[in-house]
Amino acid sequence: MKSFAALYALVALLPALASAQSAEWGQCGGIDWTGSTSCVAGSTCTKLNDYYSQCIPGTAAPPSSSNTPPPTSQPGSPTSAPTSAPTSAPTSAPSASNPFVGVTPYLSPYYANEVQQAAAAISDATLKAKAASVANIPTFTWFDTVSKVADLGTYLADAQSIQNSTGQKQVVQIVVYDLPDRDCAAKASNGEFSIANNGQANYYNYIDQLVAQIKKFPDVRVIAVIEPDSLANLVTNLNVQKCANAQTTYLTCVNYALKQLASVGVYQYMDAGHAGWLGWPANLTPAAQLFAQVFKDAGSSPFIKGLATNVANYNALSAASPDPITQGNANYDEIHYINALAPVLQQQGFPATFIVDQGRSGQQNLRQQWGDWCNIKNAGFGTRPTTNTGSQFIDSIVWVKPGGECDGTSNSSSPRFDSTCALSDADQPAPEAGTWFQEYFQTLVSRANPPL
Repeated sequence: MKSFAALYALVALLPALASAQSAEWGQCGGIDWTGSTSCVAGSTCTKLNDYYSQCIPGTAAPPSSSNTPPPTSQPGSPTSAPTSAPTSAPTSAPSASNPFVGVTPYLSPYYANEVQQAAAAISDATLKAKAASVANIPTFTWFDTVSKVADLGTYLADAQSIQNSTGQKQVVQIVVYDLPDRDCAAKASNGEFSIANNGQANYYNYIDQLVAQIKKFPDVRVIAVIEPDSLANLVTNLNVQKCANAQTTYLTCVNYALKQLASVGVYQYMDAGHAGWLGWPANLTPAAQLFAQVFKDAGSSPFIKGLATNVANYNALSAASPDPITQGNANYDEIHYINALAPVLQQQGFPATFIVDQGRSGQQNLRQQWGDWCNIKNAGFGTRPTTNTGSQFIDSIVWVKPGGECDGTSNSSSPRFDSTCALSDADQPAPEAGTWFQEYFQTLVSRANPPL
């Protein structure tokens, strides 16, 4: 009789469970999702990708803009072969000086919309005001699928209009991020193109579409970070079969991107990992050789300004003291890494300057190991973008990773699950890579250093 009563109680509860609604920022759909497909009042179930729909407060937001987890590093040596791709002459003369000087960064409408919705969902008045202020801090806009490329034309047209009305020259900051078999040493940010399925041609088409949009607005400066994680993987992770298989395609595609974007005057910084990846002494020379060879293969264009470091990572530009996890590496922060790498690059014939992402570097000594990259607990927004870097090698401190967009899901049943996102120093539960992570955004705001 007791068993029957328990069963009856469970049956009575099932309708309530079936009708339960997902909370704000919770999952409400996607491949293999078995939970609720409706949201609490005030939120809209919005498809962000095939695997993840999210309950977003207010008006539905567009799909997210970045998926960028740097993989863990292992010592290795690159091999590179000269590549070739179509070229064309620049439409404007490059500046030998810092391309971030004399321009006003264009604010990403996409990220501003995400931030505004996130701030509106915060009840604490002080935290809400701080959160809202993040919309006024320039970040890079990620073009990680072909479907987003058309938005670039909209942003450039808006920047041109602002430039015409204010007389202040605008700069639009973008991330080029759609290599076939992208992120060969990680799972969280696998891309849309496969090498085995016409990937190289698809990537060329993606670049051509970016170039076509930029060509329409020759008076608006564009600065681009080129393919986060790609070349760094060729320095240390060729022991990973997917990386070894992708090596030639990566080099060929990056060469094409560099040449074509230089042809329309885009200032470019190739991604160079971070101090805990390529900053180890054994990796510095192989890294410099690879970057210098890629620079030369692309024609040594002055529009290829240099390298971007710490993209989507947490390292300080200049740490007060070494984090214990950096033990054994004298290059324990980004300034030590850059100071060590720059002279080797110059010796190899690449007079590179740098940009450094400090978007989530406000707090230090947070990780269990240096290779941990996924939604690190207790992180905070860092130094605001500035050209006052204190270094002859660094053009600008920047925010490349839009803070609040998730690094990767902690759901082990997801096809894009990476075990790094389930480590003890990773904030959980976390949604899919690139989707909005409200709780994490609020932590970045509350722990910002300097404070917002």
